[in-house]
Amino acid sequence: MSLYDDKEVTTQEYVDPKPPMWLVGVAVLALLVAVGGLLWSLGLQNHLTAAEAKLAASTQQNSAFSEKIDDTNERMKAQGQALAQSVGLTQKQLEDKSDQLVAAQRHAQAQTARLAREQKATEQAVSSVKTDVGGVKTDVASTQADLAATKTQLTRVMGDAGVMSGLIATNHDQLEELKHRGDRNYYEFTLHKGAGSQNVGTIKLALKKVNEKHNKFTLTVSSDDKNIEKKDRTLDEPVQFYSGKSPALFEIVVNNMSKNTVTGYLSTPKNAPAPIAVP
Repeated sequence: MSLYDDKEVTTQEYVDPKPPMWLVGVAVLALLVAVGGLLWSLGLQNHLTAAEAKLAASTQQNSAFSEKIDDTNERMKAQGQALAQSVGLTQKQLEDKSDQLVAAQRHAQAQTARLAREQKATEQAVSSVKTDVGGVKTDVASTQADLAATKTQLTRVMGDAGVMSGLIATNHDQLEELKHRGDRNYYEFTLHKGAGSQNVGTIKLALKKVNEKHNKFTLTVSSDDKNIEKKDRTLDEPVQFYSGKSPALFEIVVNNMSKNTVTGYLSTPKNAPAPIAVP
């Protein structure tokens, strides 16, 4: 055996059959990197799948929301059209109402003008009536004054029978005053000469003579089946006689005369018989 042979044998004895540690570490590190990459890839895939699922759900929701928006838009459009139609109808109604109000206003103005005219006419009529009333008041005052004067002129005189008469009237106005007093009954008459007897109250009178120059007259009184001549009596002289079952004083007063006519009245007590009405 040579020296070189010993050295080979020696060299072979120191060769280590295991791989170096750094190589193992590298392999392990590579393995870990590979596993980590795989795990990361799997996690990323899972995230991607979940994201895709969420995206799909979101897309579906967006689609549904879009449909809802479209539906809402359609409803809003329909409502807008209905509202437009409603507004159009309301506008027309407002125009109609406006026309009606204008017509009513014109009618009211016409009525107001008519009422104003009527009021003016009424005021004029009232003014005229007031004027007439004023005139009537004046006439009434004048009549009252005349009546007062008439009352003062009513007198009592002695009759032809020697009896103080009641109040006598010398004209028609005074006679009306006596009638209103209501103390006695009064019957007016007009006698014509030659006309025969005339019924006056419950008696009869006949004019026999008229002396206009001396204001004297003669007449015949028929009462209780008796004829009494009253001769040459004068104007406004009470011609007195008694008549009736219970004799009561009757008076004849002549206050107007003409050539063949006399006018006057018969006065009887309130309890004297009333004349019988001739049908």
